[in-house]
Amino acid sequence: MASFMGLFPYNMAGPLNFYHHNSYKYQIGNHRNGALFSCIDHNLTQHMLSCKRQSCSTSTITCSAANKPSPSNEVSSTAKIRSEVLSPFRSVRMFFYLAFIASGALGGLIATTRLIAALANPSRAAEVPEILKGLGIDIGAAAIFAFLYYRENKAKNVQLARLSREENLSNLKLRVDEKKIISVSSLRGVARLVICAGPAPFILESYKLSEPFTQSLLDRGVLVVPFASNGNLPSFEFDEGEEMKELTTKRKRLWQLAPIYVSEWSNWLDEQKKLAGVSPESPVYLSLRMDGRVRGSGVGYPPWNAFVAQLPPAKGMWSGLLDGMDGRVL
Repeated sequence: MASFMGLFPYNMAGPLNFYHHNSYKYQIGNHRNGALFSCIDHNLTQHMLSCKRQSCSTSTITCSAANKPSPSNEVSSTAKIRSEVLSPFRSVRMFFYLAFIASGALGGLIATTRLIAALANPSRAAEVPEILKGLGIDIGAAAIFAFLYYRENKAKNVQLARLSREENLSNLKLRVDEKKIISVSSLRGVARLVICAGPAPFILESYKLSEPFTQSLLDRGVLVVPFASNGNLPSFEFDEGEEMKELTTKRKRLWQLAPIYVSEWSNWLDEQKKLAGVSPESPVYLSLRMDGRVRGSGVGYPPWNAFVAQLPPAKGMWSGLLDGMDGRVL
């Protein structure tokens, strides 16, 4: 599957790279990701996701979520520690780069003063070529190590930004049912999340397109997180007939998760779109690895068939062994 940022941790050091999937393209109006859901929480005073179910030949589930202030965008100490673990010698390299820059600059300063003195004294004119040679070496060395330091520092900042996005994603909250709220990080090693973010018609169509692959997606540990950017999550209709009971149960399980604290989800998704140069109104999907990091993303409907073809089973003799086959981190 084509990859995202170059997202959303995750190439390793760049933002997510949303792309347009040729098979599925969707045009929407002027919707904003900042739209909020409204509801009343029975467990939390000000935050809630309510699910209403009706018993008939078909059942309908309607979900909504409340808002909460978004966390700070500052890089946390955890992200810094993870950066040090991933690149243990970066700080050492940057220290020596700075030392060499300082050495070259000091040598260049000394050579400059000698050059001025030699130019002012005709008797020392023969020393000028040698002084110029040394000055050129000092300036060249300082410039080279300054470039190396700049490149290393840029890579560090990109990595920190990626790790910070990963951490922010892992802290986002999901409602499993009316009584259980978990964070995305709780599903590490358990499920591969696919986040569908867009207006209600986009979510509903993604739901319909996933139906033929329900069993295969569940076998691969895939769970879907629908995020309605216009604040109007559609109603998912499930056939409650006896002959469709097993499929309906699986469909509900595949689409059982719902995001809460919508401002945090909206801010996180807006950041990914901004980094990828994608319009805020564009419907997108993001596919996470089993370890919770982003493995792919795109503009348009999720390629359910590609997920089935690329992802290994979550259980069985190949479980664990093929976890690394989730795809490279963006």
